[in-house]
Amino acid sequence: MSRYKIVHTTGFKYQGEVAASYNEARLLPVRDDAQFVFSTKLDVHPQGSLHEYFDYFGTRAVMFEVLEPHSELTITSTSTVELRPHITAVPGLGWSDLESEISSSLELTDSVAQTKRTQPPADLAKFTKKLAEKLTPHETALAVCQKIYESIEYRHGVTGVNSLATEAWNTKIGVCQDFAHVTLGALRAAGIPARYVSGYLHPNKEPKVGEKVVGESHAWVEWWAGSWFAFDPTNDVDVTDRHVVVGRGRDYDDVPPLRGVYAGPFNSELFVTVEITKEG
Repeated sequence: MSRYKIVHTTGFKYQGEVAASYNEARLLPVRDDAQFVFSTKLDVHPQGSLHEYFDYFGTRAVMFEVLEPHSELTITSTSTVELRPHITAVPGLGWSDLESEISSSLELTDSVAQTKRTQPPADLAKFTKKLAEKLTPHETALAVCQKIYESIEYRHGVTGVNSLATEAWNTKIGVCQDFAHVTLGALRAAGIPARYVSGYLHPNKEPKVGEKVVGESHAWVEWWAGSWFAFDPTNDVDVTDRHVVVGRGRDYDDVPPLRGVYAGPFNSELFVTVEITKEG
């Protein structure tokens, strides 16, 4: 088992004083059999009224509003999470059985539909469909991830939150969000249900207990071929005990850490810091 403390601070700085702001945050880790959340809290400054709920995809979301004038909004999520060992079954469903399961499941139907962000380029869709002619769904997904890993160069700061899978594939440059979107588009093109996963990844392969490190939000994918299987296409690895899940959805638009609107004529600037400490 691995236990982590994660402190994620984010918010907006405004060029002047705004009258009010209305926001939605997805910064609280998922609770499930593989991920035990010891503690978690969300602090908002200036203080405002908060309402927590589970969204359509099961992600913990917090809506809040600040109704007093402010020039900066700061949200800090502090969580302690233990990742527990669990057996990851290798999906073994064939194509015909997969199609049958999709037709009888709203969750899988949602997960196989393309979005604007994931719409795949024609050459990658063709490549995936050719793989599907000779491989099982799970084998196809693994081969697609390897192809994308070998084809796209990870480069921070080149793409933004509004980038599309086609743009990342055409330039062959992107960040984890782009790797995830390209992978989702390719898998869905072959008829494999797949979903976007948002969370954190400890940057060190062998984290040291008690060492605080600078981290960042991370993204990976899960696909269905009889069971959900998690994979990190950015690093070409299975999801390990260094990955902490915050949310799932069709693409990034379903799980942004923070979004909102404010009342005022001034521009805003987003700021983000993430600190991760292995505690056990």
